[in-house]
Amino acid sequence: MNQQQNYPSLTSLAHSSGCGCKVNPGGLSEILEGLRQSPGFVAIQGHEDASIFKLNETESLLSTVDFFMPVVDDPFDFGAIAAANALSDIFAMGGQPVQAIAVMGWPMSKLPSSLASQVLQGAESSCRKAGISISGGHTVDAVEPFFGLSVNGIVKNKNLKTNRGAKQGDLLFLTKPLGIGMIMSAMKRGKFEIPFQDAIEAMKQLNQAGIELGSLNGVNAMTDVTGFGLLGHALEMIGEQKMTLKLKFQNIPRLEGVTACMKSFIYPDITTSNFNWVKSFVNELSADSLFLLCDPQTSGGLLVSASPDESDNVVSILKKYDCNTQSIGRFESWNGNAIFVEDQI
Repeated sequence: MNQQQNYPSLTSLAHSSGCGCKVNPGGLSEILEGLRQSPGFVAIQGHEDASIFKLNETESLLSTVDFFMPVVDDPFDFGAIAAANALSDIFAMGGQPVQAIAVMGWPMSKLPSSLASQVLQGAESSCRKAGISISGGHTVDAVEPFFGLSVNGIVKNKNLKTNRGAKQGDLLFLTKPLGIGMIMSAMKRGKFEIPFQDAIEAMKQLNQAGIELGSLNGVNAMTDVTGFGLLGHALEMIGEQKMTLKLKFQNIPRLEGVTACMKSFIYPDITTSNFNWVKSFVNELSADSLFLLCDPQTSGGLLVSASPDESDNVVSILKKYDCNTQSIGRFESWNGNAIFVEDQI
């Protein structure tokens, strides 16, 4: 569906886009500080992808909400991407989504309601792929357009994965290529010589592999890579443990056009904030490593920490869902840095 030309483009009305509009990790930590002692905020303690409510001895309820400003101009694609991004929080914990509620802000004086309808149609398409429908929502007249979902899911307690269970010796897998933030920044700046369709398709891809990965005993931790970049979310997997994640930079998948973006210094503003948050935990980075590993992802892939004994089963599931299958690193004994990036350019 094409954006009508007699109205402003969606991205032109947003001061930032996708998960790049998230509050940076330091700012978020300050905002949440007053809630950390509250027993009701279980998910906040470890920055989990969704909150967890134990229903009984066998199942738990997962709840999340995620929304952002437009990352693309096509309204259908915007809705599909925003929905895939919100659903990912449930998949990242090994859960199956069961219900979605829409959250929308729309500048009614600037954009027609027909485009808002297309956003919802795109979101519904992603939800159908996940086996659910949008069962309600809330819409406000806003200065900037934004959209997302509140999603509930169910997970078997034995399959529940958190972002903090990585163990020494585990291999780390990343299911989608990096570089979405840079590619979308190039598109917003009119650098259309840089290909961006692959990035759009990557953002629309659901992280449904998480359901099957959650059933593997040897998968010790999972999370999805979003606004804080790969390094920020990898740090969450380490938590307070005294071990080092060795990343093989050359093994990390990246989208076509990323190299051109790095050479032209095209990157989202939050990239530098992400780096400032992680720099004391990582060895010295080359410029290329910084741009790629701190790049904010919108509807990014899953990070999967798995025992080497389980790696064949992990790879088999990743192949089934057309995901990247090469390990990008390993959790090893402490070497002075929480994360050590090898093979940098």
